[in-house]
Amino acid sequence: MTTATKSLKSRHSEFADSYFQLQVISSTAQNGHAHLQFEKKLEESGLYPLRPQKLEIFQINLGKMCNQVCKHCHVDAGPDRKEIMTRETMEQCLIAIRQSGAHTVDLTGGAPEMNPDFRWFVKEISKLGVEKIIVRCNLTIILANKKYHDLPDFFKEHGIEVVSSLPFYNSTRTDAQRGDGVFEKSIQALKMLNQVGYGAEASGLVLNLVYNPSGAFLPPSQSTLEAEYKKRLESHFGIRFNSLFTITNLPISRFLEYLMETGNYSDYMDKLIQAFNPVAAANVMCRNTISVGWDGYIYDCDFNQMLDLKVNHPLQHIADFGKKDIQDRDIIVNQHCYGCTAGAGSSCGGATA
Repeated sequence: MTTATKSLKSRHSEFADSYFQLQVISSTAQNGHAHLQFEKKLEESGLYPLRPQKLEIFQINLGKMCNQVCKHCHVDAGPDRKEIMTRETMEQCLIAIRQSGAHTVDLTGGAPEMNPDFRWFVKEISKLGVEKIIVRCNLTIILANKKYHDLPDFFKEHGIEVVSSLPFYNSTRTDAQRGDGVFEKSIQALKMLNQVGYGAEASGLVLNLVYNPSGAFLPPSQSTLEAEYKKRLESHFGIRFNSLFTITNLPISRFLEYLMETGNYSDYMDKLIQAFNPVAAANVMCRNTISVGWDGYIYDCDFNQMLDLKVNHPLQHIADFGKKDIQDRDIIVNQHCYGCTAGAGSSCGGATA
């Protein structure tokens, strides 16, 4: 993949249009090559329609602004994206979290820390007494500006679980995916997190890393790759972390653009379909999670959010949460969902099967 320097939106790419993306992935044939509809696969497995279970996780996108422009980014985030969650919408989220009884709040972006109300929001969530607050930190944000240098201490103070992408344990593959110099800055940031106790045994400060493939292939075994990451990062850099999550690239946004431009789309879809795992399908994250967009609209998952596929429910905005049972709905699926059900499965928490 060529290194992206701007978002799809600022490049005026047709792939910035969610409707165009849906036209591409909804087609069951590309260049005469047929792909079985995902709904049919679910039917064969006795899982269609896919229904939510108990709501456990609120995943909240605080905005699409980011200090990086990563080639695989399904959010199409970057410095040129100005969409940002307001404090009013955050207050609506706080009410909904309290009403829901969810045990985990997962804050994502873009770089969620770039939202001017990020720290206020974390403090308010902490007051609710949820079991876990996750922040998906891209690591380089810690070094991007001196106002972020104390983020490790802030995370520690509030017992945040930090989840950070590190595409590989060397600079070549990491920088190829996330930009020049990202690996070195990521290592510096990981050392800063380690210095305040993250990743240390019995510290209670959880630091998890995320691997996603750099090309049109599925991730390897999560446990095997985790062991290799731990060995390499400890021996070369003295870095400790808790777990590694492997996440499959879904065929949307910038990764979809790459697949289409390189002629890899049909072959990649074949790989996903052939690797379909009904156990992974039964454990997809959309069954116990809802995704809240920066503007307060509700989605089944983060990927549906980026395709503008709002929940199949009369109440679609967080301001209306609680007026009717949000779990009483069918989950919206499409061809991109093959990514979450291939092999060992894929979710924001890694493998699911």
